[in-house]
Amino acid sequence: MACYLRPKRPGATIFFTLCLARQGNDLLVTEIAALRRAFRDTMRDRPFRIDACVILPDHLHCIWTVPPDDLEYSTRWRLIKGRFAHHLAARPRSPSKHRKSEKGIWQRRFWEHHIRNARDHAMHLRYCHTDPVRHGLVTSPQDWPYSTALQPDTMRIDTLPPLPMPDFGEFAARRCP
Repeated sequence: MACYLRPKRPGATIFFTLCLARQGNDLLVTEIAALRRAFRDTMRDRPFRIDACVILPDHLHCIWTVPPDDLEYSTRWRLIKGRFAHHLAARPRSPSKHRKSEKGIWQRRFWEHHIRNARDHAMHLRYCHTDPVRHGLVTSPQDWPYSTALQPDTMRIDTLPPLPMPDFGEFAARRCP
């Protein structure tokens, strides 16, 4: 079993990527109401701030800031993933997912990056908002309906200073496996 060492920084701001188990699936946008409900219910039970979020057909990116007295972002993701999957029919799944009563909707883990400073935050915010353009879903970040790029209380992509795109290496060049 893998042993993950996660920074213990209360009040941390973190960039996340979560993927569906099957690449090319559009479940996140076709079931957007269920996903929003899962986020809303989890935020009610375990508050956190969403600095940015973009939901694409088969994966999502978020930047969260957790409360100063709480480190449990993994628990929040477990709740969101479970609540989203609860009302959906099971998908074809591996024997290990069947044994663990998983529905085969999500990849088991998520990718995270702890934001280090304002520049790092701006770069990841830009990454969130421009990802629908990179995937060829829209020509402008503001055209994607499932993004905080549309909300006036978040930093808009057109107000960010020119910055190089973050170097995520191979991760950015490929879709989630």
